[in-house]
Amino acid sequence: MNSSWIFFLLSEKFFSPCHLHPHARKNEKNIFCLDCCLTLCPHCLPLHDSHRLLQVRRYVYNDVVRLDDMEKLFDCRFVQSYITNSSRVVFLNHRPQTRPIKCSGSFCSSCQRTLQEPYQFCSLACKVRHAVDMERSVSRYIYDCECLQPLDLGCANLEESQMTPSSVLDAEVSSRNTTSSGSCSDGDGGVGSLNVGCTATTEKVTRKKRSTRVAVANFCDRITPRSVSKRKGLPLRSPLY
Repeated sequence: MNSSWIFFLLSEKFFSPCHLHPHARKNEKNIFCLDCCLTLCPHCLPLHDSHRLLQVRRYVYNDVVRLDDMEKLFDCRFVQSYITNSSRVVFLNHRPQTRPIKCSGSFCSSCQRTLQEPYQFCSLACKVRHAVDMERSVSRYIYDCECLQPLDLGCANLEESQMTPSSVLDAEVSSRNTTSSGSCSDGDGGVGSLNVGCTATTEKVTRKKRSTRVAVANFCDRITPRSVSKRKGLPLRSPLY
């Protein structure tokens, strides 16, 4: 199975309006087609009903996927998971470290984020980055999955107040939960069941040719922390007359 889809998934920007359905309701792109390596909105699904589709959800401005779905496609061992609505989820990309790093405990092997034992990665992107740095390949972590369960867009609400890790959520997320009462956006909106049979319309899909090299470059740029210069510029003074 081609492993390039994982780089496209981690480099994509989700929950932006679909340019093919700009005036439709619930047109956020929260679905990833593994066969086309494209982000889709619920209105794009009729042309991809026989493809492998992965639904992306949103939590505290970060993209997450259900662990049950991702485990069929990628080796998620040692990636820290969280529990919400009785379902485990994992983050797609790493989150910025906003608190001091503790001197003890477990840390992410890629971004040094504080983790719970025995986890070694805070997100899928960190595990992919570690595999690329150490092994120059992620092919052995990719599973050959030809089909996925039908998406259930009607039951995809991830409420922030119910989002907890396997034991105790890290302080950053917990502090946000105390001040937030809204639910996560996942693009649900009465689209209905996606258990649609394969039709001839699928053959009319024009697959967009995309460069794997560009996807890997975008992925590397996205996960590489940017250095921020704290040096202040020269002060602006009023001229002397």
